[in-house]
Amino acid sequence: MQNKVFVTCAVTGNLTMPEQTPHLPITPEQIATSALEAARAGAAIAHIHVRDPRTGKPSTAFDLYKEVVDRIREKDEELILNITTGPGGRFVPSEEDPKIFGPGTTLMRPELRVEHIAALKPDICTLDLNTMNSGAQVVINTPGNVRKMAQIIRQSGVKPEIELFDSGDIALLQDLVKDGTVDAAPLCSIVMGVQYGFQPSAETVLYARGLLPAGATWTAFGIGRWSFPMAAQALIAGGHIRVGMEDAVYLARGKLAPSNAVLVEKACGIVEAIGAGIMTAREARAALKLAGA
Repeated sequence: MQNKVFVTCAVTGNLTMPEQTPHLPITPEQIATSALEAARAGAAIAHIHVRDPRTGKPSTAFDLYKEVVDRIREKDEELILNITTGPGGRFVPSEEDPKIFGPGTTLMRPELRVEHIAALKPDICTLDLNTMNSGAQVVINTPGNVRKMAQIIRQSGVKPEIELFDSGDIALLQDLVKDGTVDAAPLCSIVMGVQYGFQPSAETVLYARGLLPAGATWTAFGIGRWSFPMAAQALIAGGHIRVGMEDAVYLARGKLAPSNAVLVEKACGIVEAIGAGIMTAREARAALKLAGA
């Protein structure tokens, strides 16, 4: 267990739906406000997706990303911004011909999946390594496309956070480290609870941790009811913490979280109860060797 950990708040994501909770941030103003509230509650990092303000559905519109970033930076220069590059990798086969895409497919050229990163230059952006069944659909991130995205991320001066959904993703990460695509001591996130990926348990955290490249900085988190148990497990195993409405909307059984800030407060309480401290954004910047440390 580390003396201090940083907390990431995943503010809205792209799978949690407004039907699940009336408190989900949707508009750029709501997302930015929620991120700032989470920062005041103890989060050093805000993980950002955007949504169509009219429908609440996931979006990749550049203007929405820019508005969220601008709104946050107007109020807080130190909060670490981690922007997603995950959208654009989902394939839904047509029922008539499975080699043809059907409704719900989001596949796009890898360069387009990171163009907002090149323009906005956040502190961190995610880089998904998973090619897997995801519910009834498929997520596709081929090694070639991952390398193209990683090159643009590196050229933009942005630190990638490598998203790991199963052990094969870590095998790919090791290859990316060997050929210099990714730094030798990467920032990683172990994702647990996605159907057909890593399942949340103490054993999973320890197994995945043991496969990571030497010197990796890592966070492990669970989805749904596993959010807080896996936060505690990540801490005990030497990792960092992530919570937020992207991952879970309940504060406790049957009790919806009224805000992301409340989820962060509970996570910070777990950290402190176990005997560790919470990094400020400035301390996390130094630990991750980010600009502005």
